[in-house]
Amino acid sequence: MKSLRLILSNPRYFGPAWVFASLNILFGTWAIYIPTVKETLEIDKSELGIAIFFLSLGVFTVFPVASTIINRIGVGKATWYGVLCSCAAAMLPLLAPSYYTLMAGLFLFGASNGFTDIAMNTLVTEVEKKDNAKFMSAAHGFFSLGGVLAGLGSFLIGPLDNPVLHMGFAVALVLIVNIIFHKKFQDVVAATIEKEAFSLKLFKPFLLLGLISFIAMGSEGAIVDWSGLYLKEISIAPEAIWGAGFLGFQITMTLGRFLGDGISSKIGSIKMVAFGTLLVLAGYGLVLSTNMYLAILGFSLSGLGFSVMVPEVFRIGGNVKGFESSQGISFIAGSGYAGFLCAPPILGQIADNSSLVTCFWVLLFCALFILGATFVLQNKKV
Repeated sequence: MKSLRLILSNPRYFGPAWVFASLNILFGTWAIYIPTVKETLEIDKSELGIAIFFLSLGVFTVFPVASTIINRIGVGKATWYGVLCSCAAAMLPLLAPSYYTLMAGLFLFGASNGFTDIAMNTLVTEVEKKDNAKFMSAAHGFFSLGGVLAGLGSFLIGPLDNPVLHMGFAVALVLIVNIIFHKKFQDVVAATIEKEAFSLKLFKPFLLLGLISFIAMGSEGAIVDWSGLYLKEISIAPEAIWGAGFLGFQITMTLGRFLGDGISSKIGSIKMVAFGTLLVLAGYGLVLSTNMYLAILGFSLSGLGFSVMVPEVFRIGGNVKGFESSQGISFIAGSGYAGFLCAPPILGQIADNSSLVTCFWVLLFCALFILGATFVLQNKKV
């Protein structure tokens, strides 16, 4: 909890951490109104799926250019501008009068969020370097906390009965806090590095880090999407328990991120990823027992393991020699988002052709790959 105390006691660290929370407050508030938008625009599930794809398309469109923009204007200013763009874009999907304007609004929302995501992770990496402090994992904990705040905001749906007004309150909360704290990080710029000529040998660590990010975020998405169905169909759990695996996963994910920096500072980022992978493997073992209570415990243990992986991979990627931190983070973020989007439908096909149990065996072997990759990274002394 040392990094959490650091964030809460120092505006220089709270400012960047609040940006993480901001992003999920805005996205989570949009997410709870997806059924309302579908009904208002009278679109079917297929059309809704295509519209949401445009959100992902916006994210991926900005990744190739984000690094250049961030380095040109400074990572602190880029983060602040990203917050402003995300706040403006968050209103667009709920204001959309038609299906096509919804797609356009979601594209801009995705692009703004993608840019802010890369900027804020680069910002934390640079502040960590300058201050010799670790709070990346706790900052990601604030992202999870933002989702919790958005979820609590769902209680406003009935009293307000106005999605645009509700999002307006969310934007106001995000803006007010960021206006107070953004000056604490606005002047941060990335450290100048000595660039080296591109070579495959130099890029190899990024390939491994990208694969780890792809698998970790893809596995997170799979557990979010399939844990309830697994408890229902495989563990034959009663209806009241179907959400217990997801809840346990989210709680331990948040807790682990607030605890992660302190452990990482003692054992190092690569060993931290390896330790998280061992927890995930143990969690999958419990899930594969198919026993209801052990499966719930397994999902929770997996959340604890995954909680530290992505923050640590960002931290490693932002410090690879010969590359600017924003370049490394852009590549790793893109790989992770690709996994988050691709894994659930791929596993869905496996489940249709085999079973959900087979899906979790596949995830277990993917986790073994991550464990092997940490040994390679350790030997390369990344």
